[in-house]
Amino acid sequence: MAAAFSSDGEAALRRELHPMAGGPRGDKDEFYEMDRAAAFVSDGGFRKVALQFPDALLADAAAVAARMEEETGAEMYVLGDTTYGRYGRRPRTSPAPPPIGVRCHSGSSVCPRSCCVDEVAAEHVSAEAVVHYGTACLSPCGKLPVLHVFGRQHLDVGRCAEAFRELYPERHSRVVVLSDVVYAHAMGELEKQLSHEYPNIIFSHVLCGDSPGPALPGEVRQFGRRFHMGAAEELQDYSMFYVGAEGLALTSFMLTWNRCPFSSFDPATGQGRRETLNVNRALMRRLYLVERARDARVVGILVGTLGVSGYLDVLQHLRQLVRRAGKRSYTLSVGKPNPAKLANFLEVDIFVLVACAQNSLLDSSDFYRPIVTPYELELACNPAREWTGNYLTDFRDLLPGACAHIELPPAVPTAEAVPDVSLITGEMRAAHLCDPLAPQPPPSTTLACRDQTRALAEISPAATFLESRSWRGLEQQLGKTTVSKAVQGRRGIAIAYEDEGCEQL
Repeated sequence: MAAAFSSDGEAALRRELHPMAGGPRGDKDEFYEMDRAAAFVSDGGFRKVALQFPDALLADAAAVAARMEEETGAEMYVLGDTTYGRYGRRPRTSPAPPPIGVRCHSGSSVCPRSCCVDEVAAEHVSAEAVVHYGTACLSPCGKLPVLHVFGRQHLDVGRCAEAFRELYPERHSRVVVLSDVVYAHAMGELEKQLSHEYPNIIFSHVLCGDSPGPALPGEVRQFGRRFHMGAAEELQDYSMFYVGAEGLALTSFMLTWNRCPFSSFDPATGQGRRETLNVNRALMRRLYLVERARDARVVGILVGTLGVSGYLDVLQHLRQLVRRAGKRSYTLSVGKPNPAKLANFLEVDIFVLVACAQNSLLDSSDFYRPIVTPYELELACNPAREWTGNYLTDFRDLLPGACAHIELPPAVPTAEAVPDVSLITGEMRAAHLCDPLAPQPPPSTTLACRDQTRALAEISPAATFLESRSWRGLEQQLGKTTVSKAVQGRRGIAIAYEDEGCEQL
């Protein structure tokens, strides 16, 4: 863990860089679906459009933007992989010099990965719509029209079908086929090869944005996918076959549908396998974090997205939940979470990350304090919510009116509360909810006299925690430091000071 907080930089200097895979192998017009993207811009009448690219496709950004401007007449602004502080650039159509153009600052944007649409960066250039290229989490956006162009990555459909037959030799197997979005274009051909051999096979379809109307009986809508089962069938009766590389998307599928056996086919290697992730072990780890959240007194709410629809509602929901549980919360926006950043908030006992469904499962083993999901915080703070075996990664499912929303029960007087013992520390802890109608103290009561000069100091959990620490950072030590005459320091640059090699006077 020590390397996570400080490093001499040697690892960065010695790290080898390799060209990124994922770019187009053939016709760029087909890979980037130029006709469909141009029709989206023209039909919508948009005059300013943001084109968001991941790093793997950024080399083609200028050419794609120039072609889009030529086809539509609209202004195109290229957003690089806007993950935590990239920039947007308005490319020039002139071949030289390299495209620099108008720059839009997106450092304040909080977009966990390039899978999320960065509406904040697009609004900085007054874009009227966004064309998102590359892999996507398909989280719905609430402000701008969005077109997803996943990129038609190559898939050997014949080899994929052969791997499926090897994994499922029984022709009456019940299997749901899922895929990474970059291979969605090839699922139709795969369905043609397998559907006549496997009568009980179900293929999922990509669903961009929220589908209007409630789900039909037997219909499953999750993670931007939709598929239909029989009205009397249960999802746990099916196996899952995933087409794509191992990653966060597959992990989210396996934890959410943890009662279904999984297998996968990696197009990069051409190999199929049965997934051996110990789901029970992973869930045990998540339930341990729930117990840590029950012990926490101060909760840090990390804002990991500003573009997913409903993020403001879930922030308010979490604040209310933490307050009702008798805990204090701080809302933090620190960009990409890393151990060094979050270690600055020592008074926080646990963090909860509000992000898209694919990025909420953050491995916090290297962090000073654990990081949980909104669902795990609900399990810890809402007595009415019990663990049923179904894991939720989409925070929108917890909001009022959603499928998994559970109201907070009425407050219980302290004298009538059932005592609870921490399974980690063995100490007694409060497990009852506070009265939501309890009057909040007026702001003036947070001020107190600090010393005899009647100076005022604000009382807060962070300030109280700071007072309890033996070292509080650099202090002025007024009147305690010996006064010395100023002397001239070293001159030059770090690589060659003027007095280097000479004896210091």
